[in-house]
Amino acid sequence: MAKIISGKELSAKLKEEMAAQVAGFPEKYGRVPHLVVILVGDNPASVSYVTGKAKASETVGIRNTTIRKPETISEAELLELISELNSDDTVDGILVQLPLPRHISEAKVIETIAKEKDVDGFHPLNVAALWQRQPCTVACTPKGIIKMLKEAGIEISGKRAVVIGRSNIVGLPVAKLLLDENATVTIAHSRTANLAEVTRQAEILVVAIGRPRFVTADMVSEGAAVIDVGVNRDPETGKLCGDVDFAEVEPKASVITPVPGGVGPMTICCLMENTIQCFLSKKLSKGE
Repeated sequence: MAKIISGKELSAKLKEEMAAQVAGFPEKYGRVPHLVVILVGDNPASVSYVTGKAKASETVGIRNTTIRKPETISEAELLELISELNSDDTVDGILVQLPLPRHISEAKVIETIAKEKDVDGFHPLNVAALWQRQPCTVACTPKGIIKMLKEAGIEISGKRAVVIGRSNIVGLPVAKLLLDENATVTIAHSRTANLAEVTRQAEILVVAIGRPRFVTADMVSEGAAVIDVGVNRDPETGKLCGDVDFAEVEPKASVITPVPGGVGPMTICCLMENTIQCFLSKKLSKGE
């Protein structure tokens, strides 16, 4: 049976370390990092995610402000709010919870957040800097995946990795991070021809496509490390499930992440880390 990688356990340990770091900030810098989260509408999943971020901020000792806006807010109003936060020197990180209502362009929202306050790592300049190996804020989920693999003792260098998913949020940046760790990486998607033949070559398999139980045992090689980023509702039970059929794949994998409790907690943990990073980068630029 596979070793189950608990994102809850690893994130708890890392948040404890961050809390010890942040505890010294008031004396050294006069304040703690400040994260502002904007929530548009009342989507239950988004409300849950935002609540989780607020709890993590409290644990680490970061100041958290949640701004809730109705689903009817105009795109112009939301962009103006972001611009105001960009200009607020007491705000170190800005996050707009996705998805947004259809009348609001997510691309415009992401581009409006100042690069130096983009704790999600979604801004085009941060994405470009990642591919150019320049200093940047790395997207939280890909960053967390690499931490989980290393914590599980998985040697990445020299391994064959397959990433199913090509979004700028998970698929492409995690592929880049795996390349930076000297893995050989193939990027695929749900319509890749002979996908099972491709995935069976993977020693590290990352799945991020949003399709419940899409990856089955016949798609996984014996001893593979399987990272499941998907969060879906099982069409049969209505319960949360991943992109990987956990019951089928676990006996074949060497390590595997569960859903829930796998990658999700690490995403929030890395958000805390990115907020601290943005805070310290600002202080460094001012010579403090």
